[in-house]
Amino acid sequence: MTLCAAGAAAGITAGLFGNGGGFVVVPALVFVFTLLGDASADLIYVAIGTSLATIVISSARAVQAHSARGAVDFDMLKSWAGWLIIGVVVGLAIASISNAKQLYVLFAAGVFCYAIYFLFPTLIRTGNATLSMPTGLPRAGLASFLGGFSSLLGIGGGTITVITMVSCRRPIYQAVATASGVGFIIGLAGAIGFMFLGMGKPDLPVGSVGYVNIPALITVGAASIITAPIGARWAHSLDEAVLKRLFGVYLLIVSFAMFWKSMHV
Repeated sequence: MTLCAAGAAAGITAGLFGNGGGFVVVPALVFVFTLLGDASADLIYVAIGTSLATIVISSARAVQAHSARGAVDFDMLKSWAGWLIIGVVVGLAIASISNAKQLYVLFAAGVFCYAIYFLFPTLIRTGNATLSMPTGLPRAGLASFLGGFSSLLGIGGGTITVITMVSCRRPIYQAVATASGVGFIIGLAGAIGFMFLGMGKPDLPVGSVGYVNIPALITVGAASIITAPIGARWAHSLDEAVLKRLFGVYLLIVSFAMFWKSMHV
């Protein structure tokens, strides 16, 4: 039931914010695996790897829903894809030399930063300047950072993508739609990487292939397929400011919970 609820919430947030739903899935998976008595210190790795795999499903469904409205910038996705994947590879390398406590702290800190943005979006301003989408080295640096940071948190990188596109005077609905595509690329590369990273590891939850848990992937993925179009519709109709603040409160709660979890690993 918890996994179904997490999948439904992940699908809605994927369509609504373009973030792939990892902020919902990772803490839910840690909670469920702990509840089932799995005591492995690698739970955070399984949660992140499985989250990335579910992002492939929820983001693909969100892209499909947004694409039907002509909102996805596929040219941008093509130009960012290679650098996103390079960033994911770097993120996987960092994950391979990190311990569970460090990953919990990193996740909690990253979520806290995102919470501040959602609660106080006006802190990031571009003034009256007209920015353009980054190209060349700035694009390579931003996309690589986005891929690496997101793969370490088990998220789709949608928030940074949305911030970048909106700052460059792109419509919010196009930013959210395209961010879903970014999530798909990061999720696919990251899930494959975590799967190989966890091969041969002992005491993982039942049904795990490397650091990707297949039963959880199926449950969460199925629920997200149903709800992602709902989030996409909301993104085109509901009040953005209210939704951002509600999501920001949720992220604060997740951040504090994961900081607490890091002290009990």
